[in-house]
Amino acid sequence: MKAVCWNGANEVRVESVPDPAILNPRDAIVKITSTCICGSDLHLYNGFIPTMQKGDILGHEFMGEVVEVGSEVKNLTVGDRVIVPFTIACGHCFFCESQLWSLCDNSNPNAWMIEKIYGHSPSGLFGYSHLFGGYAGGQAEYARVPFADVGPFKVPEHLEDDKVVFLTDIFPTGYMAAENCNIQPGDTVAVWGCGPVGQFAIRSAFLLGAERVIAIDRIPERLDLARAGGAEVIHYEQADAGEVLNELTAGRGPDSCIDAVGLEAHGLGLDALYDQVMQAVRLETDRPAALRQAIVACRKGGTVSIAGAYGGVLDKLPMGAAFNKGLTFKMGQTHVQRYLPSLLEHIEQGRIDPSFVISHRLPLSEAPHAYEIFKHKRENCTKVVLKP
Repeated sequence: MKAVCWNGANEVRVESVPDPAILNPRDAIVKITSTCICGSDLHLYNGFIPTMQKGDILGHEFMGEVVEVGSEVKNLTVGDRVIVPFTIACGHCFFCESQLWSLCDNSNPNAWMIEKIYGHSPSGLFGYSHLFGGYAGGQAEYARVPFADVGPFKVPEHLEDDKVVFLTDIFPTGYMAAENCNIQPGDTVAVWGCGPVGQFAIRSAFLLGAERVIAIDRIPERLDLARAGGAEVIHYEQADAGEVLNELTAGRGPDSCIDAVGLEAHGLGLDALYDQVMQAVRLETDRPAALRQAIVACRKGGTVSIAGAYGGVLDKLPMGAAFNKGLTFKMGQTHVQRYLPSLLEHIEQGRIDPSFVISHRLPLSEAPHAYEIFKHKRENCTKVVLKP
């Protein structure tokens, strides 16, 4: 089969690789009909996530048709149309039974590696380095899905791929980011980063009852999408985001702040320059410019929700501000399986059409070009869906 393979920083290739096979009775094989490039895939593409190996198959946002099932998979049959959560979960450990699916104790075969860094291992992830299990990803023609009696979620035939494929990651991720804010009637939510996750965080905040959402970014087409979703927008290269947020909230600050950027945040000023230098020489793993701003901007007693991926150690965080303002922090990889029934209902009832975020639909063979335009924000690229 054909698959998108990592071949080093800033280099992916579409290569011929062996077809996946059933390795465990709880496996399934899915023929992929749609697969996406996620903003967190760019962290791999840019070389910031360790333990990637040449030839690793990328991709964790994919859906398709079940073509084979293991002997213990009773909930799926050949021909079922499914989305596949990016978080791989066993369904039976303490964390899965607590609906904390992305913290599964049993799905990362390389737990010993990541425990040395994080103390404990989160779940395995598709196509996201050997730290997270070394699983082949879904930017391919076929994928092996472990724990298929737990993960894959059937979707109705009348909803085309574009409406449901983002249930695999970015829609639940944006929704969990908003849910973590504990939004109350009348609340104002600020969202840093208007990429795909930020867009879903904006719309999810309104679904959960926010009165105002204020979005911060510098890319015009992303700001336009945020505005179309009902947000007020701040172009942070044209105005100081912190000052504008104070003005818009009568000096109190947003009730909640969502960091939908993560470890490769851009910014202005000395702290952003410091981050770039320290990351370039590998003395800092992540660039937390957006997170710093969110902490300082958030009102006293407010919540900072982190949806953007972080991988290592952050520097120069204003923890004094966080402590003395009594902020609550909520964060983590998304517990995708928890949200699927309710988010599918939102789609079926017409409250949201997730396809709004798509700018490019390309064949799998054009993945190298797709990565480049997504990384560099060329051709008004906001989200790429690849078709095998």
